[in-house]
Amino acid sequence: MGVPESLADRMSMAEQHEYLRARFSRRTMIRGGAVTLGAVAGGAFVPGATARAATPNRRPGGTDRVDGALVAPFGRHLAYGNDPRTEMTVSWQVPVAVNKPFIRVGTHPWDLSHRIDAEPRPLHTPAGVGASGARLTRLKPGRTYYYGVGHAGFDPAEPHLAGTLGTFTTAPARSEPFTFTAFGDQGVSYHGLANDALILAQSPAFHLHAGDIAYGDPAGQGKTSDTGFDSRVWDQFLYQTESVAKQVPWMVAYGNHDMEAWYSPGGYGGERARWELPDNGPDADHLPGVYSFVHGNTAVISLDANDISFEIPANLGISGGTQTRWLERQLKKYRADRDIDFVVVFFHHCAYCTSTAHASEGGVRDEWVPLFEKYTVDLVINGHNHVYERTDVIKGGEVAKELPIGGTAHPETDGVVYVTAGAAGKSLYAFSAEQSYEGHEKDVESVSSFVCVDGGRQSEDVAWSRVRYLDYSFLRVDVTPASRGRLATLKVRGIAETGETVDHFTVARRAR
Repeated sequence: MGVPESLADRMSMAEQHEYLRARFSRRTMIRGGAVTLGAVAGGAFVPGATARAATPNRRPGGTDRVDGALVAPFGRHLAYGNDPRTEMTVSWQVPVAVNKPFIRVGTHPWDLSHRIDAEPRPLHTPAGVGASGARLTRLKPGRTYYYGVGHAGFDPAEPHLAGTLGTFTTAPARSEPFTFTAFGDQGVSYHGLANDALILAQSPAFHLHAGDIAYGDPAGQGKTSDTGFDSRVWDQFLYQTESVAKQVPWMVAYGNHDMEAWYSPGGYGGERARWELPDNGPDADHLPGVYSFVHGNTAVISLDANDISFEIPANLGISGGTQTRWLERQLKKYRADRDIDFVVVFFHHCAYCTSTAHASEGGVRDEWVPLFEKYTVDLVINGHNHVYERTDVIKGGEVAKELPIGGTAHPETDGVVYVTAGAAGKSLYAFSAEQSYEGHEKDVESVSSFVCVDGGRQSEDVAWSRVRYLDYSFLRVDVTPASRGRLATLKVRGIAETGETVDHFTVARRAR
């Protein structure tokens, strides 16, 4: 189904994309589920709220329609806009083409009278036909809204469809305590479903997914010669995730399995059609997974490590350095903002990990780690390795301060803590050293590992691997602003699929 190997080796991803588009015309594609993301076409629908239209695109292939009363939308998921206090994106899919998709939004479940039309976007794949997008704007901070998605023949305002309604809550206008969750590498599995159930029980304000979202491309090399690509996996993933993502903004970064070479530029077209993320990064067209947002006293930055990966170089250098320059501008801006205590950065490839599969990415250490240290980033969250691992406090590639389970880090003076939380649902990897986690601590002086550099793998023995846990898990982070002379804190917990805590530590900062 891909580009012949003899050609793929000589073609860029963009050239391979055009080859596939020419070879597999829309007439020969299998028609799958139309994807509808949010609603467009403006107008006030609740006091002070509007919807900003996305750029119109062609409708999905084919003209056949079924009775809309027989088709239920699925896969609802949310994402913050540029300002989480006032903007939210609602997304969903339908299994077959329908007429006149729309969304209803209101401040009460019985008051969804205003209806906003949706605009589909096409997906050019062997198993998918369309998507569309919009962002709800001018919402009120800290307000809970009710919404329903539908189409001709399926109206969520009808009493018998009240059970299909969802809710979302915008970020508060001022700093207040909140919780967020995070992991990477979920895909579709019973373990992923179990993690979702546990995450929902944490009542997070938002969730961070550090790359490798659905695994529609199982090879993960970003090449059109990869075999097994199936966009229908996205349908399964969105079914699985809906219980959480329909009410919790699900903020994604892009991993190597998210480079789906059917799409251009960079292989990101399929995911971009399904998620309308903040567009405040350096290049929303080529780097849609690079953005930032602020929730209360915490700034969150999403990066695309495919741009700097020596290990998997399909998109190496895609930004031409603009991503790193943008990152420094963002870090400098957030550190100058007296209302922001914490800066959290998440992306896919690991800065520091000892898993035997991928271990550490030298490109991240070269490009971004110096900036994390210069601007005293409080927490770095990665995926890629399907394990849970947490470092001591690191500065200059060395242990600046040991951080035992239950310990406290002070980034302003100590350094940066890195967590690999890549055990969200896909098959697990392995460690070269024994596991060491809460209640089962086994400290070692050094761990044998490697770092991926330009030209291959470079062996290293490291002293910074503090916690290693090899089972399904995720992160919970409780954020507390400074008050009455107390420090602002991030209380971070690694939580296993069983519900037990496998790690916990605190990051603390003085009030500004």
